[in-house]
Amino acid sequence: MAGAGGVRARWLGRTARWRDAHPAAARGLSVAVTVLAAALVVAALVLPNTVVGLRPAKFVRLPAEAVIGAAVMLALPRRPRVVLAAVSGVALAAMTVLNLLDMGFNQYLGRSFNLVLDWSLLGDAQSYLEDSLGRTATLAATAGLIVVVLLLFVLLALSMVRLSDLLARHTGTATRGTLVAGVVWITCSSLGLQISGVPIASDRTAAALKIQAHRVSDTLRDEAEFRKVARVDAFGDTPGAQLVPDLRGKDMIFTFIESYGRSAIEDPIIAPGVDKTLDERTAALAKAGFHARSGWLTSATYGGSSWLGHSTTMSGLWVSNQQRYRTVMASDHLSLTKAFEKTGAFDTVGVMPGVQKAWPEQSFYGLNKVYNAFELGYKGPKFSWSTMPDQYALQQYQDRVHSKKPADGKSRMSLLILTSSHQPWAPIPKMVGWDQLGDGSVFKGIQAAGNKPADIIADTTRSRQEYGKSVQYSVTALTQWLERYGDKDTVLVFLGDHQPIARVSGNHASRDVPVAIVAKDPKVLDKIDGWGWTDGLRPAHDAPVWKMSSFRDRFLTAYGSTPHPKRG
Repeated sequence: MAGAGGVRARWLGRTARWRDAHPAAARGLSVAVTVLAAALVVAALVLPNTVVGLRPAKFVRLPAEAVIGAAVMLALPRRPRVVLAAVSGVALAAMTVLNLLDMGFNQYLGRSFNLVLDWSLLGDAQSYLEDSLGRTATLAATAGLIVVVLLLFVLLALSMVRLSDLLARHTGTATRGTLVAGVVWITCSSLGLQISGVPIASDRTAAALKIQAHRVSDTLRDEAEFRKVARVDAFGDTPGAQLVPDLRGKDMIFTFIESYGRSAIEDPIIAPGVDKTLDERTAALAKAGFHARSGWLTSATYGGSSWLGHSTTMSGLWVSNQQRYRTVMASDHLSLTKAFEKTGAFDTVGVMPGVQKAWPEQSFYGLNKVYNAFELGYKGPKFSWSTMPDQYALQQYQDRVHSKKPADGKSRMSLLILTSSHQPWAPIPKMVGWDQLGDGSVFKGIQAAGNKPADIIADTTRSRQEYGKSVQYSVTALTQWLERYGDKDTVLVFLGDHQPIARVSGNHASRDVPVAIVAKDPKVLDKIDGWGWTDGLRPAHDAPVWKMSSFRDRFLTAYGSTPHPKRG
């Protein structure tokens, strides 16, 4: 301690001698530091929580919190004033971090950060960056981010203390200035005065704090209410013999295509290639005897968290956050896939190339067997986040599952989650001959010649273009598989889990995803004549739009299931 005190004394001595030797420079430096401190505090107080809100006019507002804070500081003696200033700086830094998290979540997931539920997603974000940019770059970025956050806390605390000391040294001037600022704020607020459409009078931080408090309260209340909702199930007590009787004997396949959203079909940059692929594949399937109907579902998630889309579709519940997901997975609510298992007439299988760890959700989905990323024999390279190309996963499904008839004369229901259209859409696999897939080594050259994730992530136009190509690839792989291996009993239901990130789909894009049912047996599509869906794989712009959570009950009802409600 004595050593540290001596070092501090020597440093203060040198600083004092420098100030004495260079008074003008010392004053200039002091003024510059004070101005920077004030600018940092004001910027933090008025910082918006969306990328589109980052406009110069947002940072020239008068924050009410600064006026009130100055008045309180002027009224306090030195010790409590310094303590309050430091604590306020730390609190402001915390709010700034939350605003930045909101900014990132709005940009990628189309929603704000949830203080209660979303911390676990930060680990997923790090894993995604590691897959996209490499472990070294991700570790460096993570370390840099931690340093920046810590520096933000320190700088804002020191800035608040410095500004409070300035107010104390010039009490008279500070008091008059605070009164004037208060009058200006009230006047601007009352008259609604604006600069470039932005109100001059700001209470951004107070409003953000209020929003965060309401968000926490709403989340905790929603958790209790959703548990009650999840216990109610229109088909919860339906005997197996009364579930999907019109699909007995069918080869049922439910498939999710990653990030396959309405933007893929309607965005002017993305749509031309995707629409052409959908039309070509509709024609090719028709030539093979398959016909399709398609419509729209509004997803419970956006930009990511695919598992929320999967569970919403299959549970018939609106699973829009992680807490709801955990509640559903721990419940006995009947999933659409489990309904097939409950009949006793179907063997149920999952193919999950994106699953790389234990997956307890298998029980909720009623899957007798699940093939994860390590059980499909892949020896080729990863394509960024995607562990293997969709074409390879589909061929493995064919070899390991679909080509083999279930024991004891059962039919089969399969759940496939395709991953090649996962962001950052670089590199993207290409179709190869189905008889050339082998163990996946054929993709090494394709992966090496593809785009680098870092080159695509930072370029919005290229991201949109490559996203479209990835959807074309996934749709082509899936429909070629069906054309090649499907038969008269095969029924394919495929859909997107969510729209791509806002940087690709746009800041005001819908949450709609395409959904299609494909079959050779005309009776299968006759059952959904009343749905008003579009013929073919490409849904019309004005085709019906349903909430994703309504699909389970509509599907079960269309194919002859009898409701027997279960009430909690």
